[in-house]
Amino acid sequence: MFNMINILKFSFSLLFLWIAFRVVNFHTVVPIIMHADRTFIIFAFILQLASTILASYRWSLIMGALHFHQTFLFYLGSYFKGAFFNQALPGSIGGDAVRGLELGSMGYSKKEAFAGIFIDRIVGLVGLLILNFSANLLSHDLLPIWLFHLVNMICIGGIIGFSTLIVLHKIQWLHTYKATRLFANLSHRFRQVYATRQTILVQVGLSVIIHFLSVLAFYEIARSVGIPLPLSLFLVVVPPVFLLTIVPISLAGWGVRESAMVGIFILVGGSKEAILSVSLLYGIMLIIASLPGLLIWARGKRLV
Repeated sequence: MFNMINILKFSFSLLFLWIAFRVVNFHTVVPIIMHADRTFIIFAFILQLASTILASYRWSLIMGALHFHQTFLFYLGSYFKGAFFNQALPGSIGGDAVRGLELGSMGYSKKEAFAGIFIDRIVGLVGLLILNFSANLLSHDLLPIWLFHLVNMICIGGIIGFSTLIVLHKIQWLHTYKATRLFANLSHRFRQVYATRQTILVQVGLSVIIHFLSVLAFYEIARSVGIPLPLSLFLVVVPPVFLLTIVPISLAGWGVRESAMVGIFILVGGSKEAILSVSLLYGIMLIIASLPGLLIWARGKRLV
């Protein structure tokens, strides 16, 4: 089953990469990559590492609220391991599974561990939506009007959905039926983590900063190949592409990211060849930035 899923993901990655390369002059992409300014790429790499470190801190806050008593260094190491398995070895076991199973192997409830990881994913997504929504409002003339409204609707819907999850447990009849009890229990855990307004503000704020750093890393790579577009444009167009790569239909977002980047930058007047080069460099940088996870995993000499 897993192998079939991997084959399908691999096929979709190849398909989307083929679509992306079909609309560009392939012979110009390699020279663009080879002549990229390494100073900007190193800065982007540092930004991406900072993003991962902040994300691991947010996860430590979530798990602490769920009574998982581990140090920040544990969550930092576990997060990097998850990032490595997500980026470098996507397939039969993902990064989230590695994090959850690792906690389970230490005697914690796997169910609670995966609930914490799910909450971490959701609050991260909300940060991305808030960042994108704010950038859209500040730069409302960058996207075609239909795409501007579509992105805003998705952002508002996601933010409302997050708010609903925190209060959903108050609906008593959800606790009555087996089919609805899952939502009530999940909402109860959300409420456990986000018991105060301050907690919500801190963790959502962290999520916004985490994604801002990732977009900034992408922007720095764009500068490395000489793309003269402003940061405000990247804050508008990159988050929707990040959102698409979350959909589990490809290997670590490869192909989906490249075709979506080319497509959306065509709409705003960017160079197809240059932005495809940036997307490829960004994907390679993500793999390199996840390598500390490989070292941590190798030192532990066990998967979970």
